[in-house]
Amino acid sequence: MKLANTLLSVFLLSSFACSAQHLLETPEQIEAMQVAAKSDGSFADEFEARKAKVDLALTQKLNVPLPADAGGGYTHEVHKRNYATMRDAGRLYLITNEQKYANLVRDMLFEYAEMYPTLPLHPQQKEQSPGKLFWQSLNEAVWLVYTIQGYDAVKDALTTEERNTIENGVFIPMVRYLSEESPQTFDKIHNHGTWAVAGVGMAGYVLDKPEWVEKSLYGLDKSGKGGFMRQLDELFSPQGYYNEGPYYQRYALMPFVLFAKAIDVNEPERKIFEYRDEVLLKAITTTIELSYNGLFFGINDAIKDKGIDTLELVHGVTIAYNKTAEKGLLSIAKKQNQVLLTGDGLAVANAIDDGLEVVYPFDSKVFGDGISGKEGALVVLRENQDTAHQTLVFKATSQGLGHGHFDKLHWIFYNQGEEVVYDYGAARFLNVEAKYGGHYLPENNAYAKQTIAHNTLVVDEISHFNGKTSVGNQYHPDVLFTEFDEELQISSARMENAYDNLAFTRTQALVNSKEGFVFLIDILDVDAEGEHQLDVPVHFNGQFIDSNVGLQGQTQSQSALGSNNGYQYLWLQAKGEVEQDLARVTWLKDNTFYTHTTVAKKQNNRKPQELLMVRIGANDPNFNLIAKQALINRIHSSGNHQFLSMLEVHGEYNGSREFTINSKSQLQSLENISHLSSNKTVTLVKATFAPELSFVLAIASSASDENTETEFSVEGKEYEMKGNAHLFRL
Repeated sequence: MKLANTLLSVFLLSSFACSAQHLLETPEQIEAMQVAAKSDGSFADEFEARKAKVDLALTQKLNVPLPADAGGGYTHEVHKRNYATMRDAGRLYLITNEQKYANLVRDMLFEYAEMYPTLPLHPQQKEQSPGKLFWQSLNEAVWLVYTIQGYDAVKDALTTEERNTIENGVFIPMVRYLSEESPQTFDKIHNHGTWAVAGVGMAGYVLDKPEWVEKSLYGLDKSGKGGFMRQLDELFSPQGYYNEGPYYQRYALMPFVLFAKAIDVNEPERKIFEYRDEVLLKAITTTIELSYNGLFFGINDAIKDKGIDTLELVHGVTIAYNKTAEKGLLSIAKKQNQVLLTGDGLAVANAIDDGLEVVYPFDSKVFGDGISGKEGALVVLRENQDTAHQTLVFKATSQGLGHGHFDKLHWIFYNQGEEVVYDYGAARFLNVEAKYGGHYLPENNAYAKQTIAHNTLVVDEISHFNGKTSVGNQYHPDVLFTEFDEELQISSARMENAYDNLAFTRTQALVNSKEGFVFLIDILDVDAEGEHQLDVPVHFNGQFIDSNVGLQGQTQSQSALGSNNGYQYLWLQAKGEVEQDLARVTWLKDNTFYTHTTVAKKQNNRKPQELLMVRIGANDPNFNLIAKQALINRIHSSGNHQFLSMLEVHGEYNGSREFTINSKSQLQSLENISHLSSNKTVTLVKATFAPELSFVLAIASSASDENTETEFSVEGKEYEMKGNAHLFRL
């Protein structure tokens, strides 16, 4: 076996050495770009716009300052602008063959070649893995990925002496630092490692260093324990879901697709885009689908203004269209409104100019997590294709490594183009020096990652896995079933080991009834031993309207809800005992009303169920956290307990025309009427909206295939269903 691997490696290295391609394009694509730049169309328009920017840079003095600042600081941003300028100037030279663009790249790289070998570790070095040019080696790798593209485009226009100066002064020592001198990052199965291996591997193609390519693909010792191929194996599920969530999937996508493109152009025999059943192409489309109204779902460590127009996904969509010719990708490219000056970019630009795009099919899907896709899942339930459609995101994923949050079986909800029930995302102001130098804020670990910052069960004011990532990485939820039909979309999952001697199962159903009722049913079953305080928060965007619970407002003075695990950051603004059968809170978001209703349960000799209203901001003297709000249903329980809730979408508010319609909840009752039937327990949730209209959500007691039949009776009438769940009318 070892001999066979050696022979294969020799063959691949030999075929690599014979390649005469540029890094990302074939000669035919370059010729086509040169013609297109002189013609009419969006590619030519982008060429002229980019040319104007680079021509302006040509009139300015080169600026290559000594590294001094952390992310967002002056020198950090200058070096970022420089690598973008070199990449763009290289593109222009490739298209025009005008020497001035090659000279710009050459002269700037001369400056770096003189400076880089003298640099110590960055003075503001970040704790994980410091760089020299930047505060962390991650940014160094990004610089290399961009800059090597510019150098590849112009190197044939430089003399041998000029190339030696540049390669020996900056590229070779930078590659050495990012690889042999930083094994803890280079061989890491993580987005930092992806950027490092992509930069080194792409440099290997450009500088004719096949050994660099092999190490990038298979790790420093070329054993396959690290490197790009191992990252493809472990960082994506078979459905193309990236373990750290959509924000970091977007960020990691660029090195994945650019390095893969370089491999595909220079060594097509590796068939990199076919690897693992085309997992990279799936990763690109999955990144698109992990968004709502153009923005990525804000789960885990996410900065929530990132969306499908980010440059990383622009590259992904462009490359994917070249490989698949899927016309739905063109509609995404059109929304991105960015044209790449690449061979693939030209193909996309021409297709859009010709009006070939079709609507991208956003559908309800289950995105399995983990190497096998069986370590939980992100379940996305969508109403339809409209921009303003409802989407329920049920987060039953694994921990997500260091960027994951302690939020098992958490959910978020979108409607009318906006996030209604929200995820806080990351506590960070990226590249804003005044906010902790652009780092993740201390409150990211102390609040944003904690369970109370999410819409899921919190037991005894303790976060899942006691807030320990190393423990969380060992466990994941089990998705029990997911089903979709025209009216009902439903998913169920179970989480064990988040707490000792306690497990919980959550089933969420999004209903769009033929009668026009839109609601979400949430069933949270807690299996516990002993006495516990159970909190179930719902973080909502909008203006509080009213509640049927007699809330006692803390109007004179307020205190933090707790002292640890994120509770210390929540002002307790009001609370009240739940005396009715249903605890309701209604709020207004834009022009739509939302009512969250939870069934109240009387418990003898125990504290009554409480409704708490809280707002973020306690113990935050630097105002680092955004002052958002939440409601919390709290109960003190012994043994098992079920939280049965509904989120109802209703009514309309029109401030311009001064009318309000159906501002009050139309739900009259909500109850669990489950019983034993046909030797199995069927969960039956009855929701009554009017005397003549009641819905019953029937859920089988155990997961089954779609042809399994279950019989049961309700109010003297016999019913049967196939599969795991169905929506009936009484």
